[in-house]
Amino acid sequence: MELKETIEKRRAYKALIPIEVTDELINDLAKHAQLAPSCFNNQPWRYVFIHGKENLEKFYPALTGGNAWAQKASMIVAVFSKQEFDCIIKDKIYFLFDTGMATAFLILRATDLGLVAHPMAGFNEDIAKEILNIPPDMKLIAIIGIGKHNEDFEDVLEENQIEHERNRPIRMNLNEFIYHNRYEKTS
Repeated sequence: MELKETIEKRRAYKALIPIEVTDELINDLAKHAQLAPSCFNNQPWRYVFIHGKENLEKFYPALTGGNAWAQKASMIVAVFSKQEFDCIIKDKIYFLFDTGMATAFLILRATDLGLVAHPMAGFNEDIAKEILNIPPDMKLIAIIGIGKHNEDFEDVLEENQIEHERNRPIRMNLNEFIYHNRYEKTS
């Protein structure tokens, strides 16, 4: 698959069917995240790959109600870091940006493998960190549900989720977020 095709195919589907989670899959996703650029090559990203029925069930109390669909994921990846792991140059703090880039690489690799990698912010950070043994000084940035898209989603999703599963949500027009040579406030 070409990169352009992978980017265009990437979707945050919610209707998932199980996949086999292997060490090879985890290492493949991690190796692609590892290739992301970071300030002075600090590589501030950290991931916990949660898999196996028992481990996933232990994690479910950290999910908020709107993400109950994530219980169909075969794996959940917790994305975390801390400010001290990366560059702080004057008032520029890089760890979130660099971790985001690495996570995008992971998501795109999952897409390239024919998987869904759905990033979520709907979780209780304190509960999730306790379950995963992530130290309190770390920032849990996101979690990602991974599985394969269930084409028969109408039976498993709530009514308000079905339209987003059928059609890609509308993207902003380019002229709404790009500027040439300088920012111009629009009305």
